[in-house]
Amino acid sequence: MSRSALQLLLLVFAAGAAVSSAALPRYREAPHFTNSAAAQCPPPLPPSCADAACSPHAAVHVAMTLDASYLRGTMAAVLSVLRHASCPESIFFHFISSSAPSPRATAEELRATVRASFPSLAFRVYPFADEARVAGLISTSIRGALDRPLNYARSYLASTLPPCVRRVVYLDSDVVLTDDIASLAATPLLSETAVAAPEYCGANFTAYFTPGFWASPALSSAFAGRRACYFNTGVMVLDLARWRRAGYTARIEEWMELQKRVRIYELGSLPPFLLVFAGRIAAVDHRWNQHGLGGDNYRGLCRGLHAGAVSLLHWSGKGKPWDRLDAGRPCPLDAVWAKYDLLRPAAGIESS
Repeated sequence: MSRSALQLLLLVFAAGAAVSSAALPRYREAPHFTNSAAAQCPPPLPPSCADAACSPHAAVHVAMTLDASYLRGTMAAVLSVLRHASCPESIFFHFISSSAPSPRATAEELRATVRASFPSLAFRVYPFADEARVAGLISTSIRGALDRPLNYARSYLASTLPPCVRRVVYLDSDVVLTDDIASLAATPLLSETAVAAPEYCGANFTAYFTPGFWASPALSSAFAGRRACYFNTGVMVLDLARWRRAGYTARIEEWMELQKRVRIYELGSLPPFLLVFAGRIAAVDHRWNQHGLGGDNYRGLCRGLHAGAVSLLHWSGKGKPWDRLDAGRPCPLDAVWAKYDLLRPAAGIESS
């Protein structure tokens, strides 16, 4: 290769890297939160150490996805977790990122962005190794954002996270907490129950599946003997050891494979979860998932809180608070999310 050709190649590479890096917005550094002396916390976890994932001092394990499209939400969610935790220095975050090449950001760029805003955070980024497999199992749903393979990563935490991680709190990227996540993580999971989440038995459960599903005794009998209720998979406590023993990922995939042949549902990754777990989970107080704040999946209209206490706000649905704020059309509750927004320049966040 000639010198001029080599120089051209280096320029093209540098330009590509610059475009990729420029695609990620800049975020402010978050305040540092320390363990409470009154909470009898375990020792702080070392930052920048992936081996800390197996540390016996990890008080709570949190799993989230990490990608450029929802990074702003993830950063706000992490800040809210740390701000309200009694033992913030003893929380370990597990971030699952896309393993496929992205024009917007590499996994390393995402990791560096998180580290820049949270220098003392104990976390690890995992490539979603099953992404290609999942892409082949996904059927189109009513909203394109629900068809991203990373949206199904919650079904693969048992194989993605180290075997030493037994219990983990899974959070979507469009949540903020207003309470100590340790209380959620301590939810009792009796017997061989592997999933805990708030249940909503007043919801129309039949709406989550097609008329053809309910008309088929062979299919609808999947819920026989169960008091099957809707639950939202954006906030869950998972016992991964029990999940692995029961082979739940394979069971979810079986329903996804059937969906490819016979249309039995319309809504992304939720129905397979319901087919496997509805009526078989540990119930969590509704205050831990004030969901639906993003509105419906078609128009994203403003919605208010459900009755009762609030420990977690969840902007599930089409409308995301950062998009509505940027567009100058926020919903009233988006102001709560804005307090945790780390995007530069930001409207400011009260110091701790």
